Amino acid sequence: MNMRLKLNGDVVTIDTQPDAFLLEVLREHGLTGAKEGCAVGVCGACTVLVNGDPVSSCLLLAGQADGADVWTAEGLARAAPHIAAAFADNEGLQCGICTPGQVVSAYALLQKNPHPTDAEIRTYMAGNLCRCTGYASIRRSIEAAANA
Repeated sequence: MNMRLKLNGDVVTIDTQPDAFLLEVLREHGLTGAKEGCAVGVCGACTVLVNGDPVSSCLLLAGQADGADVWTAEGLARAAPHIAAAFADNEGLQCGICTPGQVVSAYALLQKNPHPTDAEIRTYMAGNLCRCTGYASIRRSIEAAANA
């Protein structure tokens, strides 16, 4: 099937299998930021934005994204570099597996609430798991991005 979407700001047409997940399609097309962490939509490593909302791309069939506006960590690195910079500056990343999903979710949060409280950050980011940082540095990173 051919799917047409706006991907990181550019309209693209991608030929894919109807049963392929969006995560597979993105990775096959060189966008490897989103990772398959759990394959059941609970870890956040595969998070991308679809029409402005964070979604688990490991659960979304590619056909469901046909016609959508999709943003990945790679696109947001260009569109909102202050978020990735805040993660780097505040030790919000370590091994890097969860970082793209964390950055995408942080961007979505800051779009909805430009100055979230610590409690709001904790609640919004609860679906993004990290085994390395202990989360305090991730929260600091989001606070720094909000103040950038």
